[in-house]
Amino acid sequence: MDTSLDGIPETIPQDFTKIRIENAHFAEIPRGTFSRLHALEHLWLNFNEVNIIHLKSWEGLRNLTELRLQGNKLRSVPWTAFEDTPALKILDLKHNRLDVLPEHALKYLPSLTYLDLSFNQLTVISKDVFLNWPLYHKVEENGEQVANVVLALHDNPWLCDCRLKGFVEFVRAISPPIILMNSYLSCAGPQQRAGHFFHEMELKTCMKPVATTSVTNISLPAGGSVTLTCYAMARPEPTVWWTYGLKILRGFNESLSQMDDDTMKSQLAIPSFQLADRGVYTCTANNFIGNSSVSILVDVKTPASTPPLSSGFPAAAVDENVYIDIRIAKQTVYGITIEWYAVLENPAETWFTIHFGQFDSAKKDMIYIGPGINSYSVSDLLPATKYEICVTLKSQVPRTGQCIVFVTGNDISEMEQREKLIHIVVIVLAMVLAVPAGMYACTTDIKFNCFKRLKNSWRKWKWSLAGLDKSSDGQGSFDSLQAASDEGLCKDSSEERKPRRRSDAANDDQSPSAEVY
Repeated sequence: MDTSLDGIPETIPQDFTKIRIENAHFAEIPRGTFSRLHALEHLWLNFNEVNIIHLKSWEGLRNLTELRLQGNKLRSVPWTAFEDTPALKILDLKHNRLDVLPEHALKYLPSLTYLDLSFNQLTVISKDVFLNWPLYHKVEENGEQVANVVLALHDNPWLCDCRLKGFVEFVRAISPPIILMNSYLSCAGPQQRAGHFFHEMELKTCMKPVATTSVTNISLPAGGSVTLTCYAMARPEPTVWWTYGLKILRGFNESLSQMDDDTMKSQLAIPSFQLADRGVYTCTANNFIGNSSVSILVDVKTPASTPPLSSGFPAAAVDENVYIDIRIAKQTVYGITIEWYAVLENPAETWFTIHFGQFDSAKKDMIYIGPGINSYSVSDLLPATKYEICVTLKSQVPRTGQCIVFVTGNDISEMEQREKLIHIVVIVLAMVLAVPAGMYACTTDIKFNCFKRLKNSWRKWKWSLAGLDKSSDGQGSFDSLQAASDEGLCKDSSEERKPRRRSDAANDDQSPSAEVY
């Protein structure tokens, strides 16, 4: 058939032994399409737009000996589908977009004598693809006599690095009855090997990156320029990047150059080094085997009265007592986002530290936040767990009023209900443990009246739900609560804090409550 079709006809006679459908416009071969055609031996589906083959697309074709899919748009093939075609001898897949050939690809093609994978997008394949081929075992291990087996693998963008070592050795060792249609396979990359033929190369085994630098401690005057350099030795070529502990977002220039086949040189240029730029700069190299990093400590030459930078992290400057206004800005199912505001003399040079962890943990995780950043998100929170998050100036320890304590809701066994449960429980506890977006958190230095106002606000919101349609599932979110300013909820925190006895709390209305931290 050579006509305009948008699918494979369902009325093909069952006694057909050969079908040819070309230049049609169907993209999928549905499962069981040919299941009635048990006599079919030759199937040509060239130059269509096929990009999807199902696991059972060839169901019922146990007598099929030839399958041609040239000139389609296949990016992958379900190779296990060929379990339904044990007699298949010819498989033509040239001029597609295949970029992966899994190790088990030929396992279910024991009778195959012609395989054409030319003009695809294959870059790296393992020699195990062919070692797992039953026919290869017959020839190489058992010495059985078979007809010539033709492989077409040319015109693919082969990436000739250490990952292709086994395949290159396999190609070199091929001998009759296995024949390459074009034995001059060539490399498309990396750049220094582009255009070279397989038989011209000796590839080395792969190696985990090793990052090194000649200088690990640099001191320079403010305003000076500096270029940090690190070398990364690895096979295959690694990805190299620089990180800075303070996460300052500045436009430093990075460059990467090839020193030799196995070594890359990465340079980070800082044109005008300022006090805010000092810290630990880390160069990291990574490939599929692993990663390696090396750090360089860069400090600014200052008068003797200024303490030098330590190798771990910048020490705190003068003990400044700056008020930090912290609030929960957003709540999701698995985490929260906090925002803070502080009045600073030099905001472009002042950094913060986030202290986060479980409330009863003596050691909290510390995250250093650079100048100009005033928000931070935490995620992957555990259910039914009490957490504390604090924001401090530079590397100071948390002080009263710089922390928020919150509790996540209980989990249940059904995973699909987890989101709903945690969401609701957090809202119920919001009056004392978590605060909706737009509402400032009640931290430990604010008087208990703040909590009471929050509780009343929560009650009013709950009562307002009573008039809603009963078809509602009752699920809410922080954003569904009415926002309020800190002026209406919490009076000036400078007021004298009045003690509250537990017996006073007992006289309140008997409504759902939670422990106040």
